[in-house]
Amino acid sequence: MINLAIFIAVVMFLGAVWTVLTEDVFKAIVIFGIVSLMSSVMFLLMQAPDVAITEAAIGSGITTALFIFTYKKMEERKDER
Repeated sequence: MINLAIFIAVVMFLGAVWTVLTEDVFKAIVIFGIVSLMSSVMFLLMQAPDVAITEAAIGSGITTALFIFTYKKMEERKDER
């Protein structure tokens, strides 16, 4: 269980660094969603299922969907100009 937690922490760290360093906004949004999902799994490993469910629903689900929707709207406006 400790090895799994360390692996998830490393994945989260690398994902966060990749999100900051990437120049493609869509890739950054997708990686952000993956980091958030890994955070949800980490909360589950720490025996906080209520926080894990909230993070999965809001952090990984709604926030990522909202970012993607906003990105698509920005791309549509950029194409109109």
